[in-house]
Amino acid sequence: MRVLLIYPQFPKSFWSFEKVLQLVNRKVLLPPLGLVTVAGILPQEWEFKLVDRNVRAVTEEEWEWAEVVILSAMIVQKKDLLDQIREAKRRGKRVACGGPYPTSVPYEATEAGVDYLILDEGEITLPMFVEAIQRGETAGIFRSGGEKPDVTTTPVPRFDLLELDAYDSMSVQFSRGCPFQCEFCDIIVLYGRKPRTKTPAQLIAELDYLYELGWRRSVFMVDDNFIGNKRNVKLFLKELKVWQAEHEYPFTLNTEASIDLAQDQELLDLMVECNFNAVFLGIETPDEASLQLTKKFQNTRTTLSDSVEAITRSGLRVMAGFIIGFDGEKAGAGSRIVRFIEQTAIPTGLLGILQALPNTALWHRLEKEGRLWSKDTDIDQATLMNYIPTRPLEDIAREYVEAFCELYDPERFLDRAYRHFLILGAPKCKPPGKLPSWVDLKALLLVCWRQGVKRKTRTKFWHHLFSIIKNNPGVWEHYLTVCAHNEHFLAYREIVRDQIEAQLAELPKEVLQAQPPVLSA
Repeated sequence: MRVLLIYPQFPKSFWSFEKVLQLVNRKVLLPPLGLVTVAGILPQEWEFKLVDRNVRAVTEEEWEWAEVVILSAMIVQKKDLLDQIREAKRRGKRVACGGPYPTSVPYEATEAGVDYLILDEGEITLPMFVEAIQRGETAGIFRSGGEKPDVTTTPVPRFDLLELDAYDSMSVQFSRGCPFQCEFCDIIVLYGRKPRTKTPAQLIAELDYLYELGWRRSVFMVDDNFIGNKRNVKLFLKELKVWQAEHEYPFTLNTEASIDLAQDQELLDLMVECNFNAVFLGIETPDEASLQLTKKFQNTRTTLSDSVEAITRSGLRVMAGFIIGFDGEKAGAGSRIVRFIEQTAIPTGLLGILQALPNTALWHRLEKEGRLWSKDTDIDQATLMNYIPTRPLEDIAREYVEAFCELYDPERFLDRAYRHFLILGAPKCKPPGKLPSWVDLKALLLVCWRQGVKRKTRTKFWHHLFSIIKNNPGVWEHYLTVCAHNEHFLAYREIVRDQIEAQLAELPKEVLQAQPPVLSA
């Protein structure tokens, strides 16, 4: 069986970092881990080719070669996913589809012409698909019936199918699921609230494979909450610490975690000793009432600012997600988020407008209340909310744009990054020294030229850089990497403004003029 795996395009977003990737001559931040895992689960006597459309287009030869086309996508990839399904059907190919988006809204993929829907988690449903193919069946829907697979059976992903030079970072996954109950989150819907982890030996085998393939850059642990099972993650980190030292720290690591990481110093120390240097936190809002209402109780148990500082001082650069538009939110939420980010000196704050994602607790509550004005799943980071909020939608949209533009003013961004790196704990790992590649050196020179010579940031840029070299010399390279992110934000904040203004102009009057509901006490 000749299988063509296709990963659809992402729209430009906060995380696409096109301008930064151009500096280092790479196409995409992260690879399609789901599809290379699919290739590892399917029969290995089958033949595979993989095309990430964020890297390049599918060639005529690849279309001709394929007997079956398999696609996987998240909701933000919807448009290109449906386009690729239609193109494959136009060429007379059998098409199979899975991943988070089809699992959440399977009927949309069906309407586009998919033959096989492989939903839920592939360790259970891919073998069903293989059996159907072997029986000669030309269509089918394969579901797990609510069962969650034991991920200790998951094979090593087929990283060899990737065009490795196109990516800035590789991805691996240690766990699935999250123990918390945030109302807006679809992770607990897709993967459950009981974190399931691989064994340390499994993850070490995946890292071994990447090492054998010649990978020597960053590795992102894609877990939605890396520390959901703290006991198991500590067991893994203790083995990873030894592996990294034996291999002379070939990988810099980063991940996502809940903010209760700050209360576990052993875990923080282990991560830094394994050469983790950054973590993404879902802070969402400094407004405790909103956190309580959306059931993000884990963020109300300690002072958020103290937690951010504890993680930073331990040696992990903090990135954080923030949301505007929660029910009961008071006017000025955007300004409060900006003030919190400035006070805590978080360089990178991902700011988005709340969306009711399909089948989440928020979706079902708003549907019951008659407040979902749109069930369209055309959702990305700069999409207006799809429900009637408890304050005027236009006010929320304006606050969002103002907050985003304020946060990513080039000089303010440099100031925050500088203050963050002054207190960032020094690295505990000592990789062997090596000369920078020409690509990295060129990127460094371009950042210094643009921010230190051409733009009005020049004074701050050089002052901050030399101060970091003097006061915290172990982090100066990491600091310059974050300075490079300014290239992306400078362009992206204009995209945010334009997209929001265009959507406001197109919204029906009944939506803009909808009377905000009154929350019961």
